[in-house]
Amino acid sequence: MKSAYELAMERLDASEKETAPAAKLTAAQKKQLADIDQRYKAKLAEREIFLKEQIAAAQAAGQAEELEKLREEVRRERTRLAEDCEDEKNKVRRGK
Repeated sequence: MKSAYELAMERLDASEKETAPAAKLTAAQKKQLADIDQRYKAKLAEREIFLKEQIAAAQAAGQAEELEKLREEVRRERTRLAEDCEDEKNKVRRGK
């Protein structure tokens, strides 16, 4: 007997096969996708370094409220940059 998890995974796999045809990417598109990944990784690293310096300063000063705001900003930046990266990559995949 299969577990509920195994059944759910089978259904998910089946639905992905139906809705997402295998996309054939050209070498140029693959290079563009790799370049986009690199660019967004660099942007994220830059923002994290900047904000982590501010976090360290807030920690040293004992500013708990400011510290939490900065940590939340780091989370928002990660999410925003990941979404922007995926949007840009989807444009390349669609050939736009």
